Amino acid sequence: MKKIIINDVTLRDGMHALSHQYSKQQIAQLTELLDETGVDIIEATHGDGLGGSSIQYGFSKEDEKTIITTAVQHAKQAKIAVLLLPGVGTIEHLKRAHSYGASVVRVATHCTEADVSEQHIRAAKELGMDTVGFLMMAHRTSAENLLEEAKKMQDYGADTIYVTDSAGALTMNEVRERIRLFKENLSVKIGFHGHNNLSLGVANSIAAIEEGADRIDTSLAGMGAGAGNTATEQLVAVMNKMGIDHNVDLYKSMDAAEDVMKPMMKRPVQIDPLSLTLGYTGVYSSFLLFAERAGKEYDVDPRDILTRLSEMGAVGGQEDWIIGVAQELAKEKAKATV
Repeated sequence: MKKIIINDVTLRDGMHALSHQYSKQQIAQLTELLDETGVDIIEATHGDGLGGSSIQYGFSKEDEKTIITTAVQHAKQAKIAVLLLPGVGTIEHLKRAHSYGASVVRVATHCTEADVSEQHIRAAKELGMDTVGFLMMAHRTSAENLLEEAKKMQDYGADTIYVTDSAGALTMNEVRERIRLFKENLSVKIGFHGHNNLSLGVANSIAAIEEGADRIDTSLAGMGAGAGNTATEQLVAVMNKMGIDHNVDLYKSMDAAEDVMKPMMKRPVQIDPLSLTLGYTGVYSSFLLFAERAGKEYDVDPRDILTRLSEMGAVGGQEDWIIGVAQELAKEKAKATV
């Protein structure tokens, strides 16, 4: 079996779990540790990607240049990646990130909106970057429709295309179906990004590998939005037992997760009622902290907020809906008690 490329998202998706408050010192420390574990790619931006530091998504502690250049300076062998959501990040953001030393970009769109990525993917290719199409919320459309969107990204020039389980809502059979269709019908590399809201992060990643995925996203101790991402150390242990080839050192990833990453967590990244609700209802994982805060402010169950958002068809980038939903639920609750 081919060697699996591990793309670490501790410094990007993990930003969500810390409200984007990694310090320069923490970014430097984590980059060095990740680099020593042997991960192939380290993604480092605001949780919502280039241009994400804003009043809508939350301001990061460090600016974009500091985040990227710090990671570049402290990685000896791993490539540094950035995430770009068209509409949040721009081509100018991309050009600056490239000038800071990022060599990989993941251009992310909703699973049915690949067409908005064309200019950004083509621009990344012109810059000579390793260019990835990142189809988020992959559970929100059929496997066949997802493939059609992936074909667009392939036509635009993407080198790799991801099935992205942003809500941690896909089951193993659903992952297999999507990866298999990609593998049979695309000529580019295939990746999988999972969240652990249904406790399937590792299982879904293995299913993706067995169906031919080339790249898998992980993070130390699962650090990420919702119940977190596929935990690096857990997936590595399983891959070792299964004889799947990769570059990551198990003990080093264990130690980095236990001794450094876990103490940094302000809120344990775990499967609790709220993160489980994310996976069950299929709501974007980064909504967790926003819903939790709104629930407390308006004295409503945050699970009801997430369920209502799911019914409304909310997707990533619509965090501004959360307060409105909480207010509406509070009004309904008040009427019910009159």
